[in-house]
Amino acid sequence: MNYIDVTKDNLDQEHICCAISSNDMQVSSKKAWMQERFRDGLKFIKSTERGKCFIEYIPAENAWVPITADGYLYIDCLWVSGSLKGHGYSSELLERCMADAEIQKKNGICILSSKKKRGFLADPQWLAHKGFAVCDEADNGIQLWYLPMANHKDLPKFKEKAKHPHIDEKGYVLYYTDQCPFNAKYVPIIKELADKNNVPFQTIHLQSKKEARNAPTPVTSYALFLDGKYVTNEILSDKKFLKMIEK
Repeated sequence: MNYIDVTKDNLDQEHICCAISSNDMQVSSKKAWMQERFRDGLKFIKSTERGKCFIEYIPAENAWVPITADGYLYIDCLWVSGSLKGHGYSSELLERCMADAEIQKKNGICILSSKKKRGFLADPQWLAHKGFAVCDEADNGIQLWYLPMANHKDLPKFKEKAKHPHIDEKGYVLYYTDQCPFNAKYVPIIKELADKNNVPFQTIHLQSKKEARNAPTPVTSYALFLDGKYVTNEILSDKKFLKMIEK
């Protein structure tokens, strides 16, 4: 497989694998988020073939998640799907990240997962197969995994607020960022659906690294709460959200 690095210089010309869509808002929101992150060390490596096959990572100090992992790289997303799945491309992309970590003399790599596979999170079985191990876990089952590149005693960990996700607000509260392009489409849809059904619903759009790193949830790209309790990190369509509120 041939790969290309998406940078601030070619971002406008390249398609973004996670935003192959006719929805211009999805594409523009993701690209705007990326453009600002390149100065923080964001790397986006994708297949030259059209399809979802890419890895996105950043120095953990600049990651939009509430973790303490100085000296590590943090993988935002590693995604291979469709006809590109099953050819070892995930391993190739991970190897590129590992090579970069060695060049930068990082302590290792970390990524979010869970006890059981969840949508929009890395597969724990695959991570274990690649040598990753759990280094911290939040009350809601979201786990922080790491792959060491050097002997280092200080393992990555969640910030205390994220390790015990809970908020005081009643009703539905959705925390989200522009890191995931699907939010530009689905957040307004479910907000409108909630309003039509007189369901208490508020959105909290995390728009800075500081806000994201102090969020009360280990997953900041999309985190839905109900009456203070964490519900899901799965980005809901209108049908799935309607089914949820009907219960």
